[in-house]
Amino acid sequence: MELRNPDIDPMPSFAWKGAPSLGRVPAARSDRASWFGLAVALLLIGVAIAVPPLAHWQVHASLHPEHPFAPLAGWFDARVGPGTPVAVLLAALGVWQGFELAGRLGWHGLLMTSYAATVAWTLSLAYVDGRSGLTSEIVNHNEYLPTARRIHDVPAMLRGFVDRIPADAPGSWETHVAGHPPGALLFFVGLVSIGLGGALASALAVTLVGCTTPVAVLVTLRCLGAEDVARKVAPFLVLAPAAIWVGVSADGVFAAVGAWGLATVAAATVSTGRAGVWGWGLLGGLLLGCCLLLSYGLFLFAPLVVAVLLAGRSWRPLPVVAVGVVVPVLTCAAYGFRLWEAYPVLNDRYWAGIAAGRPASYWFWGDLAALAISAGPALGAGFGSLLAAGRRSPRVVRLLAGAAAIAVAAADASRMSKAEVERIWLPFVPWLLLATACLPPRWRRPMLAVQVVVALLVQHLVLTNW
Repeated sequence: MELRNPDIDPMPSFAWKGAPSLGRVPAARSDRASWFGLAVALLLIGVAIAVPPLAHWQVHASLHPEHPFAPLAGWFDARVGPGTPVAVLLAALGVWQGFELAGRLGWHGLLMTSYAATVAWTLSLAYVDGRSGLTSEIVNHNEYLPTARRIHDVPAMLRGFVDRIPADAPGSWETHVAGHPPGALLFFVGLVSIGLGGALASALAVTLVGCTTPVAVLVTLRCLGAEDVARKVAPFLVLAPAAIWVGVSADGVFAAVGAWGLATVAAATVSTGRAGVWGWGLLGGLLLGCCLLLSYGLFLFAPLVVAVLLAGRSWRPLPVVAVGVVVPVLTCAAYGFRLWEAYPVLNDRYWAGIAAGRPASYWFWGDLAALAISAGPALGAGFGSLLAAGRRSPRVVRLLAGAAAIAVAAADASRMSKAEVERIWLPFVPWLLLATACLPPRWRRPMLAVQVVVALLVQHLVLTNW
């Protein structure tokens, strides 16, 4: 398929082609905006950590009775492990050479290097706790894998899925199975069926799939004519603190499926022939439809789909994307699982559980603090720079980062994401991090250093539930 954006030479100067230069923004104003955004992110994190213990506020971030670490689902537990030296080395190498490699490598080399580095970074962080850092949570009785091992009749499972969502129903699903459409469970049923049902095998499969997300984001940017932006943000995507949760939660898989759905929609928008529009558009729709069966909250990818179409300046793929989206949903409906019937039942179970005891007065902003930890404080500095640049910033960044911000704001306002958003909002993190493309050049390396330090501190000081 021929796209509009052929390979171009690396651009060490990182100038944006066809877009106004951020150099037109006064340096003092750009610095002030970056400092302000960084300060907001750090203040939000600090207050969210300090308020519950100081005010003796029970926010129920974690079920652990002692030393909880709100706003994350975890608790204080300082430790080092076999992954520590590797993680520290990768962090140092990334800060030292990350931006140079992103500017110098050929396009395919950049994609392969980004994927390899993401896998290495994610696994090294997980292995701070040794092998159990990957396997301990995936076999938790509340997770998908133990239930998937007991599924032998998928059509029967789909027919009875909604009936087993209520906590007091006979044979009620475990917490995470009940809290998601059956696509998440079916993913693990698939792993079991192909011989990857062991704890380590499943954990590695989840990690390897989840780590493709940065690659999908880079592909999306290039399809939309923003390879230069892709090269700027690649180190931030690869070394994000979010890797702590990508390697051990199914939400990393959800993020990857959504990201590749957007990448294929982007390919459809820039395709020159009807076959490309229909082929890529249908594939993108199918992937996005699968997202709706993985997590109820992923209907919030809709603003990102619109942003991709706007960035690609084409609405031609929209009808075929819509067709693709409904195919998985209607297929499951034909087998007995109706998405529109399941959500109200899930809503009742959600409010009958621990969510009812989580105060919205804390979690409305505590969720944003958890996001600032997961995405890293560079998110604040990046959005400060983006807002200061205004229309001088790359259009694709304004559209995609703005759409992700709208999605997160809607999720926060819904009160259906109280706590645990460090993993729940993983699908939106890489798109939010596109704002780092607007950081002043002298800010990029220091902010990447802040990112990896936050990741290392969280992994070594907090034992997270995921």
